[in-house]
Amino acid sequence: MNIGTYSYEEYVHLVKSFHGSMAPGLLIGGFIVDLAMKNLPEGEFFDAICETPVCLPDAVQLLTPCTIGNGWLKVLDFGRFAVALYDKDSGKGVRVYLDSEKLKNWSEAWSWFFKLKPKKEQNSELLLGQIKEAGHNMLSLQPVQVDPPSLQRKKLGPVAICPACGEAYPARHGERCRGCQGESPYL
Repeated sequence: MNIGTYSYEEYVHLVKSFHGSMAPGLLIGGFIVDLAMKNLPEGEFFDAICETPVCLPDAVQLLTPCTIGNGWLKVLDFGRFAVALYDKDSGKGVRVYLDSEKLKNWSEAWSWFFKLKPKKEQNSELLLGQIKEAGHNMLSLQPVQVDPPSLQRKKLGPVAICPACGEAYPARHGERCRGCQGESPYL
């Protein structure tokens, strides 16, 4: 059993080293990305849309050249455990998602995903075993067409120096950087 170019065991090791712990969502994410990649035309340049900020973006970044930093991965907080991989130019691609109806076949995975038990009451060995056993069988795939405006990458544009803090920032943000406009997360 492979996930991308990794054996299952190699992927588990990669998850632990990248994510900091064994994350069931990242294991499922590996199967999601793997299935999507197996259904893309070979050799195409593709981008990714991840429909949740939880765990799944890590799987995309581990298994594809799509990262938040290079702009090939967009993370949308729709709260759906789904990834779309699509051709950068045409927008044609595939969307793979965790199918709730199929997930019912794996009781511990179902219970974990829907948060039916506190973490300390979950049987993590059974959970991880069910995820491995289920693999692609808990997922569904559908063709997608990304709308043309979403295919456009936003350019940084002109850069200015904030008169308040002296740091560089995108000029399109206004006369001051967002931090000095009161949007800073720091006290």
